[in-house]
Amino acid sequence: MDDHGRFGTDDTLASLGEFGLIEQFTRDLPLSPAVSVGVGDDGAVFLVNGSAVVSTDLLVEGVHFRRDWSSASDIGRKSVAVNVADLEAMGSRPVSMVIALGLPADVPASWVREFSTGVRAEAELAGICLVGGDTTRAAAVTVCVTVIGQTEGRDPVLRSGARPGDLVAFRGRLGWAAAGLAALARGFRSPRAAVEAQRVPQPPYGAGLQAAEAGASAMLDVSDGLVQDLGHIADASKVVIDLDTSRLVIDDAVRAVAQATGADPLTFVLGGGEDHALAACFAVGDVPDGWTVVGRVRAPGPEVSAGVLVDGLVWGGSAGWDHFGG
Repeated sequence: MDDHGRFGTDDTLASLGEFGLIEQFTRDLPLSPAVSVGVGDDGAVFLVNGSAVVSTDLLVEGVHFRRDWSSASDIGRKSVAVNVADLEAMGSRPVSMVIALGLPADVPASWVREFSTGVRAEAELAGICLVGGDTTRAAAVTVCVTVIGQTEGRDPVLRSGARPGDLVAFRGRLGWAAAGLAALARGFRSPRAAVEAQRVPQPPYGAGLQAAEAGASAMLDVSDGLVQDLGHIADASKVVIDLDTSRLVIDDAVRAVAQATGADPLTFVLGGGEDHALAACFAVGDVPDGWTVVGRVRAPGPEVSAGVLVDGLVWGGSAGWDHFGG
């Protein structure tokens, strides 16, 4: 580190130390008007308008990202995006977040600086501010982000409110990140759009609040796969969701990867996660602008008590990701 407290090109975390790392990571952090006490004390202090919404996600090297595939900035941005998507899915407005970071001692200090740059860039896009966190030594890079949002007097949008007759719609991307993962796994670095979608998802920031204000009856973010995630709404609401594949647009980047790998592009769209699009249920006539209707909610029957159908049939492909089942 130089006389101005900046990272040297050869510094590692072992030479920088825990408190040097924290000082570098948190220097000149912007705070929202809601935050009265940020980094530096044992806890942050901030106001929320309405009820607080809290969510957390853990990202582990080798499971959620690879440092040979993604830059430190990419990983920082992804860490924020996947967490804020959960606040969006509850129909809340993002307020603040804390980050716990586990790092091997031989990680270059410059890597952490780049990670911090990515965190700040994505936080600005998402409208959330960093107010604290923790650091420790770990065998692999591990990032745990906890986010806090506010309902502003509205009821949160849950998974359990879908009603027969509702339309099912989504906003964001579907299949891009899965296609990017398939490309990277085969050593490809293109199509660039798909690969970048795997490295840094693009949740539709603001769309969760839009859906809540439009009266969404149920909502979640598509983190593990459209069929699998909508299955959570179907189970919680005790309904059947029937997807209409004729309404699903397969983007060029997804189609290109499918063609190169011999995959059915629908497997990326229906079973691919990590795009963090929003999927929600609305009464007919309430679907807001920018959302694409892709199905309908049905009452359970003797053959299907709850779950997701694709074109009226049980989907035979992968429904999505399961951390312990693959």
